[in-house]
Amino acid sequence: MDYIIKRKIRPTDNDVLEDVKKVMLKLGRLSITIKEYDTYGSYNSTTAIRKFGAWNTILKRLNVPYNNIFYDDENLLDNIKNVWLQKGAQPTRRDMDNKMWSNMSSGAYLRHFGSWYNALDRFEEYINKEDNDTTIKLIEDKGRNDKYKHITKREPNDRLKVQVLMRDGNRCRICGAKCDGGIHKLHFDHIIPWAKGGETTLDNLQVLCSECNAALGDVDK
Repeated sequence: MDYIIKRKIRPTDNDVLEDVKKVMLKLGRLSITIKEYDTYGSYNSTTAIRKFGAWNTILKRLNVPYNNIFYDDENLLDNIKNVWLQKGAQPTRRDMDNKMWSNMSSGAYLRHFGSWYNALDRFEEYINKEDNDTTIKLIEDKGRNDKYKHITKREPNDRLKVQVLMRDGNRCRICGAKCDGGIHKLHFDHIIPWAKGGETTLDNLQVLCSECNAALGDVDK
């Protein structure tokens, strides 16, 4: 007896476009959301987005209006940075829907980058790129009598803070406690104390929890 191996037929670009149009007609809408397509479509939004790169690309191909707010790379990536700092750990896609932390929904990332993983990959490039705020720059010291003439500001900026968190795995470098209680419970400690000439650079900063930072107790910091 001969057996026929059944293989799943992958939809073509046109199949997906026609299916999206079919859902629009069914709902009587000129435009639909990803969630609506997942509910009524023959395929799923992941399949569609893989083919076209982004949900809005599909809508553009169909010449239909869309009402979603568009953000550029910097807006979206800067928002991930802010959420990372508030959470004290790498954000999940679900975190982006937490309005207490994020100004943009996870849908904005799916539409723009195609997937959350793509957004995180792009964020890694963004946060680690050389920037005028994270490179060492000379600070004017008029009227200062410091023993050491620092060439960086004492307080790290947000980009540098996230770099330190990423490198240290979002954990206290001394006890290993997970830093997930929000930025107010984290400390960005100068390994060589600021008062002893230490600069605010990635190599000279470490993540500490409140307890370890207090126990370190270097009065010269």
